[in-house]
Amino acid sequence: MEIIKEINEIVKEEIGAIAKVDTVAFVPGLPKTRSGKIMRRILRAIAKGEAITQDTSTLEDPKVVEAIIEVVNSCILK
Repeated sequence: MEIIKEINEIVKEEIGAIAKVDTVAFVPGLPKTRSGKIMRRILRAIAKGEAITQDTSTLEDPKVVEAIIEVVNSCILK
């Protein structure tokens, strides 16, 4: 994909070659609280393949967590 190459070029220029990404997952949304804060703990757990143990009832849209897990799992299986 061309966009992944572009992202890696920007990362390489701004941060360094060590920070280039291996996999990019385009997700439909992010797990945000009702006040708009992104729940990075949930994203971290998904990236590590861990079970989500945090309470997702406080999220603006709890269904987005399931959607992110599906996208990430499909990227891993390719």
